[in-house]
Amino acid sequence: MWTEPLQPIGSGPDKTEAPSIADLDARRKRESGVTASSPMRLRMESFIKEQQDEIVRALEQLEGLGSKFRRDTWQRPAGGDGISCVLQDGKIFEKAGVNTSIVYGTLPRPAIQKMRVNHKALDDPDIDSLEFFAAGLSLVLHPLNPMAPTVHLNYRYFETMSKEGKGKAWWFGGGTDLTPSYLFDEDAVHFHRTIKETCDRHGKEYYPRFKNWCDKYFFIPHRGEARGVGGIFFDDLDEETSDQESLFSFAQDCCRAFLPSYLPILQRRVTMPYTEQEKAWQQLRRGRYVEFNLVHDRGTSFGLNTPGSRVESILMSLPLTARWQYMHEPEVASREEKLMGILRQPRDWV
Repeated sequence: MWTEPLQPIGSGPDKTEAPSIADLDARRKRESGVTASSPMRLRMESFIKEQQDEIVRALEQLEGLGSKFRRDTWQRPAGGDGISCVLQDGKIFEKAGVNTSIVYGTLPRPAIQKMRVNHKALDDPDIDSLEFFAAGLSLVLHPLNPMAPTVHLNYRYFETMSKEGKGKAWWFGGGTDLTPSYLFDEDAVHFHRTIKETCDRHGKEYYPRFKNWCDKYFFIPHRGEARGVGGIFFDDLDEETSDQESLFSFAQDCCRAFLPSYLPILQRRVTMPYTEQEKAWQQLRRGRYVEFNLVHDRGTSFGLNTPGSRVESILMSLPLTARWQYMHEPEVASREEKLMGILRQPRDWV
């Protein structure tokens, strides 16, 4: 996004445009790289791209020879870029997406007013617009085997600035959650325990607070049920929660905990036998996943309403296949009914 033109010395009819914040950041990276003293936005960008590579390598190794993620890179004209890594019709994953996105843009007054509720640094009624930066790593894995759960992860950083690049507000958000079609209690326990151990290193209050937030956020009101068995979710974590470095460390540790929290579950389930009826139930549950993402998810809504966004990358979270069946009810005392009971009344797993 270009700033207002600056009048050169010795004013005249010719004007030069000041470089945008995106241009200045690109110059910083070219000239100095990204170090511990770089702006937080550049450090977060560097971290999530490193994590994307690490996760994709681990998943490709699990898939085996012949299965590779398609890797698309894209540029955003107003500033920013992204990398979309997607695998479809794999041996283990029916569809898997691991995306990073970097966005520079301008927030209009209505958007700033909404954000003021959670961020005191934006409490200036004279501001008509603000530059913003957003960086995020998003991941959704839909395994082929209905015994293996779908998993979602997103960690992000948001920053607002004046047109001159002076910081106004910043915050971290994110989380991860597990969505099984067939519930194995030990899988939910392992997933939650791994997350809790990570949270506890940064604050004993984090896990219960963010677990409860996750249960409330990933709830489908029109169905009266949760999307899955939860995990953690948080948003708008700024200086009122902790200092910037501490919250960056927390977000990093949560992201690094993903592979240990999920891969052991996946490895236990991907070779289990299943029936056509069990596959059909998985497709019904994926229908619920689609409903939540398109109707209620704030990230999907933000992405689709951001000018110049890449729709294919935003919608990579949707499964390759799903099913809607009129007035379907699971059999009494079945595994499917057991799952529905837990989705309607979330439980504590650790």
